[in-house]
Amino acid sequence: MAGEGPPCKKIKSSTKLRTLGFCGADDSVHPNLLGLISQSYPLVEFRPDKEGQPRYATEKWVARLASVAKKSGGKMQLAAHLCGTRVNEVLDGEDTFVSTLSQLGFKRVQINATAVNGVDTSKNATSAQAVAKLISRHKDLEFILQKNEETRPLWEGVLLSNDEYCGDSGKLPPNVTMLVDESKGTGVLSEAWPTPPDGYNIGYAGGIGPANIKDVLEKVLEAGNGREVWVDMESSLRSSKNGTDVFDLDKCYECIDAICSAEQFAHPEFLR
Repeated sequence: MAGEGPPCKKIKSSTKLRTLGFCGADDSVHPNLLGLISQSYPLVEFRPDKEGQPRYATEKWVARLASVAKKSGGKMQLAAHLCGTRVNEVLDGEDTFVSTLSQLGFKRVQINATAVNGVDTSKNATSAQAVAKLISRHKDLEFILQKNEETRPLWEGVLLSNDEYCGDSGKLPPNVTMLVDESKGTGVLSEAWPTPPDGYNIGYAGGIGPANIKDVLEKVLEAGNGREVWVDMESSLRSSKNGTDVFDLDKCYECIDAICSAEQFAHPEFLR
């Protein structure tokens, strides 16, 4: 059960955990349950992928989630994970779909420009300008670039360019951050947790989940060096129930409980 095992030690750190990202929320869970969690733990950010299979929410489900978020009083945080065709569109500078996200309540958008996510990665090397231009048109959204060797041509192109869209070389546009995930979304635990550079903020992913969140949290808060960081997880939050692959809220709560035990957030009064 959630909360069992050795207690998570309190972590004294000047680094601030900005969000706890739970990726892959889908039709296997009622959006109202996510709304209930958000009311008590606004630190949590839910990240649906939008396709219509396990881990990929249908448009109907996303619309219901958007309705819950709208009524949450700002407590529900939503980030969209773009994969496949949607990323290919972004690499081409096409933002018809991206333009719909803000009105649905999404504040952050992650661009997963990797082959495992069904993307034509040959475009990464030539798309930095088009992506930066698109990003500049949507200042109400924060864009997250996956930072790994496969996506290097894209993020390095944005980072090192010096123009009206990318900004000064060595810095990202103000509404762009990076997610450090050398596993490229495959759920392999990272071997290192780098310190955020001066020019932009970062989050961490790669094999994080209920089984290791306590240890990972200690490492990323130390690596954060007084900055704001976040952590994401996805594959570790899946379970098979009645033969169906589902987004497991019990596993989400285990991670929330670890964060609170480390005094990075507090349980509401009625749960203490």
